[in-house]
Amino acid sequence: MQSRGVARNSFGLSAVRSCLLLLFIHLSAPVEARRVRGGRAQTRRVQQQQQTPPPYRERVEGAESFPLDFTAVEGNMDNFVVQIKNLAQSLYPCSAQKLDQDMKLHFLKNVSVTCNDGSPAGYYIKESKGSKRWLLFLEGGWYCFDSQTCESRYETMRRLMSSTKWPLTRTGRGILSPQPEENPHWWNANMVFIPYCSSDVWSGATPKTDQSDYAFMGSLIIKEVVNELLTKGLENAKVLLLAGSSAGGTGVLLNVDQVAEQLEAQGYTGVQVRGLADSGWFLDNKQYKFTDCLDTISCAPTEAIKRGIRYWGGLVPESCRQAHVGEEWNCFFGYKVYPTLKSPVFVAQWLFDEAQLTVDNIHLTGQPIHEGQWRAMFAPACLSHELITRADWTDIRVKGISLPRALHCWDRSLHHNLHINSSHSHQKHMTPPVRGCLLQLIDSCPWPHCNPSCPTIRDQLTGQEMSVIQFLKHMGFDVQKMAQQQGMEPKKLLGMLNNGN
Repeated sequence: MQSRGVARNSFGLSAVRSCLLLLFIHLSAPVEARRVRGGRAQTRRVQQQQQTPPPYRERVEGAESFPLDFTAVEGNMDNFVVQIKNLAQSLYPCSAQKLDQDMKLHFLKNVSVTCNDGSPAGYYIKESKGSKRWLLFLEGGWYCFDSQTCESRYETMRRLMSSTKWPLTRTGRGILSPQPEENPHWWNANMVFIPYCSSDVWSGATPKTDQSDYAFMGSLIIKEVVNELLTKGLENAKVLLLAGSSAGGTGVLLNVDQVAEQLEAQGYTGVQVRGLADSGWFLDNKQYKFTDCLDTISCAPTEAIKRGIRYWGGLVPESCRQAHVGEEWNCFFGYKVYPTLKSPVFVAQWLFDEAQLTVDNIHLTGQPIHEGQWRAMFAPACLSHELITRADWTDIRVKGISLPRALHCWDRSLHHNLHINSSHSHQKHMTPPVRGCLLQLIDSCPWPHCNPSCPTIRDQLTGQEMSVIQFLKHMGFDVQKMAQQQGMEPKKLLGMLNNGN
């Protein structure tokens, strides 16, 4: 028995030595290779790089286990990722377990907080042990605003009103991805995906009763998820980023202050709550073509929200409610609710958002954006909808800067401001702002898809690639009328749009 134990110990030590040797070889090989290829001059450059600290290395205080940030190497990411993957493959035999990258479904323990049809609400989570950063994502998916539109929604989009067929796991994409090459700044955070099943733009607080066919509890779902996460490590968090796309982006604007107040009321004052609203900045434009409110898509946003907020029993931030007493529906529109918010919010918005064009029945003038309007923004001149959960979100750039990079700059600026506002005893640890960081990134070109990094436009039914002109005609775009509105010849307008493709 003793000899077997000695043998096992010897084998274990041998395995450890092998892993350490592999690690040493992979970490040292690229540098040695560069020395051989580049000669003396390359050797000097390598030594200088080793002596000079990288400009984006973030100093993280506390017990954060994963302080790494890959934003700084996004320009040479492909080569860097190949080296990391080679290293991981070499060290795989040293690990007894395969990392589980998917988020797993948890239904809320409080069964009184439900989806529209009374089925239990819930969330998906992938924990990152040791990380003190939490990302809570609110799913989007339009809304319904009366019994007729909700019945139609239940027949055609039941997964957005019921949890009965939710999968047990979900794979994160974009800002929810655990892969550093796809998600360079947030890949190692605790990820939480909250499915949208309340159809109320995350605003409702009304349970299902004998008199009502549906529950509308979006606001309460967020509150319950936060309560449960406080038993899973959120109580020790430093940063909570409430993010969302489309209706989820509007949900961020409606709930970010509520989440901050909820944590503060329970004594968790050390958690910095922030918002990231993606494609949720809808406008109360007059429709280009007037239609009756027969369905969600054709109904003007103002009328739909006016009907919806009554039907849902919708809640809005208290500061915004006080600014719009009796007309609380105004708080669903970004430019009206944003100035009333206390929590910092980053806004990502396509200048030519497909959903906005749809509800406007084409109002092709882009979003009226001014640099003084938002403190932190990313606004490409593209025809698209939703950005932060795209696998290719790192490819879209404004003024040469990607959204992950812009978010990193924003994160650093908030970290810097936090230290400025803290006591003098902590100011010696102050992290200086990142040089060259821009927080207000708006495309200056005026036409759809004039930004060369815009994503390909595809037909939602066939998946086929479309030109800008094909897409606009498909949406009912009238070249003659729009040219007249812009005070130019139709041929000139067509030429500008074609060049934007």
